[in-house]
Amino acid sequence: MDKKMFCFQCEQTIGCSGCTGNSGVCGKTADTAKLQDELTGALIGLARAVDSTTAVSKKTSQVIIEGLFTTVTNVNFDNASIESMIQKVRAEKERLAPDCSECQSPCGKTDEYDMQQLWNADEDTRSLKSLILFGIRGMAAYAYHAAVLGHEDDEVNLFFCEALFKIGYEENTETLLSTVLKVGEINLKCMALLDKANTETYGTPEPTEVTLTVEKGPFIVVTGHDLKDLQLLLEQTSGKGINIYTHGEMLPAHAYPFLKKFPHLKGNFGTAWQNQQKEFDHLPAPILYTTNCLMPPKNSYADRVFTTEVVAFPGTVHIDEKKDFTPVIEKALELGGYKEDQILTGINGGTKVTTGFGHAAILSHADTVIKAVKSGDISHFFLVAGCDGAKPGRNYYTEFVKQAPSDSVILTLACGKFRFNDLDLGEIGGLPRLMDIGQCNDAYGAIQVAVALADAFECSVNELPLSFVLSWYEQKAVCILLTLLHLGIKNIRLGPSLPAFLSPNILNFLVENYGIGPITTPEEDIKTLMNHLLA
Repeated sequence: MDKKMFCFQCEQTIGCSGCTGNSGVCGKTADTAKLQDELTGALIGLARAVDSTTAVSKKTSQVIIEGLFTTVTNVNFDNASIESMIQKVRAEKERLAPDCSECQSPCGKTDEYDMQQLWNADEDTRSLKSLILFGIRGMAAYAYHAAVLGHEDDEVNLFFCEALFKIGYEENTETLLSTVLKVGEINLKCMALLDKANTETYGTPEPTEVTLTVEKGPFIVVTGHDLKDLQLLLEQTSGKGINIYTHGEMLPAHAYPFLKKFPHLKGNFGTAWQNQQKEFDHLPAPILYTTNCLMPPKNSYADRVFTTEVVAFPGTVHIDEKKDFTPVIEKALELGGYKEDQILTGINGGTKVTTGFGHAAILSHADTVIKAVKSGDISHFFLVAGCDGAKPGRNYYTEFVKQAPSDSVILTLACGKFRFNDLDLGEIGGLPRLMDIGQCNDAYGAIQVAVALADAFECSVNELPLSFVLSWYEQKAVCILLTLLHLGIKNIRLGPSLPAFLSPNILNFLVENYGIGPITTPEEDIKTLMNHLLA
């Protein structure tokens, strides 16, 4: 493949086929894309050095998880930090197999993998291996956040090695397909691990109303997914006269009892992540990026962008593992914030949103929900969830929610909810029709709700009056989709466009076996999904 770069891992890839020029749609350059490929190839070499052991050391797992997370879309644009990560992977491989570098008769046992072999493979092999690769990249993000809170799983860690090995050296279609579904199986364990880590550390999420008004005075905006970073920032800003506002996937933090106790955790700033270049333009406050969804910052606010963990962008200040947020705090005090309170709104004009309807909160009202279904007060559940993005067509999800029957309940999670989470849809039986379950990893909670309802009605999840209407953008959405397929959930609607890395044969397999299909129009999809379950 004679291109400056090749990347088709996100939904907005050029022409729904692949970014191949000087830079990708996300903003990463061809040089950065090549370094990410080099890093992936080095990770495959490290996985080979692990060999067939029944356990992976904590150190090796940390390197693999961090390396995979670094390659997720909109995480790291900094070549120097990616090169440093590559050297860290190579050093760990050298530690595991020190004789390989000195061997005079190399066997290739721990050689790094040339990713051009994957991008130039036949389309079905490339499609299956891409599903595996992008799936474990997304899963690595969840494993990373769990590890930060001291939670790990040996089976999850070992699977990263197994999957990497097969990406490099497995060619059998049946084996690759079974590995694709195993990504979904292991990701379910990984999401459960993170759910446990979050709730044991911060308490069980509670339904919480969050204002979109920003008070006058100094403030900091925190975006991403890492609750530990938010906790540390709240602790370091306590008593300093600085308010903290969440952004994007950090919104669900307001629902955790431990974090709610900080009075200066005030509200949520901004809407969907892809609007950040407009909403952060001339913002009188610093922004701390804890995970992905970093867009190349404009000059108007680049001096107030701070990154931490694996997030990096050239020229911005990076907060290292010591987690001293003094530079962020000093910038907030210097900028001073707004002179007067700012009454801001969501995309649809709402001035507040509600989050915290995790599986524990919803299932605490299980009797009410079951009664409402049996009486006919609730006709249907729609899980309208997933990633947001800038490509035209995503207003479909807003219109879908607006047009959903008034006796239906909308469950949502991840950043796609910003398309409609400020709408007031009313209540059914004292319960809100719109329930925000949380971050993308809280898909685990949605699954627990579905399984509990299926048990209550003594049927399968596919027999419930429940439909999945998903949007996707990057790799965490891929691993969640694979988890749903692993569980046998059918008739998922996916959009706004299908993944470019799905070959016609692999797509046909998903259609025939799982009924997965592209979104059409809200009217047609609502009608089709409800009629399907009535049949």
